[in-house]
Amino acid sequence: MTNPPVTPGSASWTRPFGSTGLQVSAVSAGGGPLGGMPELFGYDTPEDQGVAVALGVLASPLRMVDTANGYSHGRSEERIGAALRRVGAGDTLIATKVDAADGDFSGRRVRASVEESRARLGLDHLPLVHLHDPEFHPEAGFDRPGGAVEALVALREEGVIGHLGIAAGHVPTIERLLDTGAFEVLLTHSRATLLDRGADPLIDRARAAGMGVANAAVLGGGLLARRTAKPFYGFRPARAEVLAAAAALHDLADEFGIALADAAVQHSLRDERIDTTVVGFSRPERIPQLLESLGRPVPEEFWTRAEELLPDPAVWLDAEDVGR
Repeated sequence: MTNPPVTPGSASWTRPFGSTGLQVSAVSAGGGPLGGMPELFGYDTPEDQGVAVALGVLASPLRMVDTANGYSHGRSEERIGAALRRVGAGDTLIATKVDAADGDFSGRRVRASVEESRARLGLDHLPLVHLHDPEFHPEAGFDRPGGAVEALVALREEGVIGHLGIAAGHVPTIERLLDTGAFEVLLTHSRATLLDRGADPLIDRARAAGMGVANAAVLGGGLLARRTAKPFYGFRPARAEVLAAAAALHDLADEFGIALADAAVQHSLRDERIDTTVVGFSRPERIPQLLESLGRPVPEEFWTRAEELLPDPAVWLDAEDVGR
């Protein structure tokens, strides 16, 4: 027996984003690849192609675009902004993230990041802004007076920002920042996938608090998309056990005659705690291909056997830091 697929037009395609009052689709578009990030993805995206992707997203049933100030040194936002100036946002939620510059992640830097994003996107009001990758700036003092969190809250009170989120990987860092009570949306990556479930308690906490939940990097940076992907998971060299599990999952998908990339996305869609699954696109034709794939059901036996291939929690990304 299989669950009904979550597809555009189905009852569960559009849903509330936690208690924010915002609406999202079950799948959202990730803006990293459309800006061109060869250091992460192994390929570049020309400007006209990136703009075409953004236009394709805005014309599709995908109802959220997720980008960041720091993606490709602003090129992702610029290309999305070019598309927005042509056709407008309509009912698509444009979400971005504040990023550090030259190691500075102070409250002043947050305000500058927001202004840069507004200019690139051509939006006076940013409906959703995330604090991005705080784990890489342990000395930034995000929750201190005058810090990034205080600045974001002030920008929300001023009406420049509609809602605040936190977008990161490292679960212990996110847990500490959720204690501030400032955030309304959680975007986790690489830790609610076929290879790693380290974000499970975090997602439970977010749901209990009424937060919106977005799940990104469900393809593991490519490891679950193709056998030839470089041996990275979570944007870092993958452990041997994780690589072995990915290879076994590819074998399992071949046995069932399905694409593992499709199953990796549907795995996230099956989790009722997750409001939207973020998938990156670098070519416009990939958008209808992804939407079509959502209608291909995956047998329950595949999920049962895939669960048996989940690597031991000791090799999950944050295993060494949990409990610190």
